[in-house]
Amino acid sequence: MSGFHQNAVLGCTASDLEHVREIVTRAGTSFARGMKILPPDRRYGMYAVYAFCREVDDIADGDVQVPDRAAALAEWHTRIARLYEGETRDALDRVLHATIQRYGLRQVDFDAVIDGMAMDAGAPIVAPDEATLDLYCDRVASAVGRLSVRVFGDKSEAADRVAYHLGRALQTTNILRDLQEDAERGRLYLPQELLERFRVPQDPEEALYAQGLNPLAHVLAARAQDHFREAKKAMAQCDHVAMRPARMMAASYLCILKVLLRRGWRHPEKAVRVNKGVRLLHTLWAYVR
Repeated sequence: MSGFHQNAVLGCTASDLEHVREIVTRAGTSFARGMKILPPDRRYGMYAVYAFCREVDDIADGDVQVPDRAAALAEWHTRIARLYEGETRDALDRVLHATIQRYGLRQVDFDAVIDGMAMDAGAPIVAPDEATLDLYCDRVASAVGRLSVRVFGDKSEAADRVAYHLGRALQTTNILRDLQEDAERGRLYLPQELLERFRVPQDPEEALYAQGLNPLAHVLAARAQDHFREAKKAMAQCDHVAMRPARMMAASYLCILKVLLRRGWRHPEKAVRVNKGVRLLHTLWAYVR
């Protein structure tokens, strides 16, 4: 964190900022590197949002041991409510509260993320109907987007449309990429209506090798492409600089979707290999354009 006065970042102490950064670093994703394009206040604001998401996601997936996952997630509702009343109890609370105050983040969006994680914390999601799947995508992806665009620097209705469409595009791409991994957890995030239309069994393992899976997945991929296009249209109405991280995320995930479309879903166990150089070039182009 050299090059700027640490205590000036969001008005937080260096130790609190470091705690939040460590949560992000421990997750082992490329998120921390991607957020380096942001100025320090916004970067640590995004670290705080990500750390919150990481904490509730770990509860939902059982990666942290708690006596009752539903109760632990309900406690996060209480914890978020305390932040909006100005009460903080630890380092993450303090950086989250500073981020909420600085960028006008909405409590309803935090609550939506928690509710999305609660959907995963219960019985495995298997063949939800279209409305339930869309609600799930809104909670676990688009709600995160609504928090993020504000930290990026745009609170407009167009920015919320970016979050709506890009969140659904990214989550649908994740679903199409992770069919095998989800089946191993007893999950099947494919809509019941499409499963019936293409005669795909609702059993997660059996669905992987059904003849109808490939055309079904192409329908969902086309929906993801539509959401990417609508997100791009909405970005054009937003602050150009603020949308840089969103453009980069879209470019990176579009590379994944294109590889999936080339591979198809006749052998969903086959690893998805994205050329890192090509993906990097697309991401960099999204940054500079």
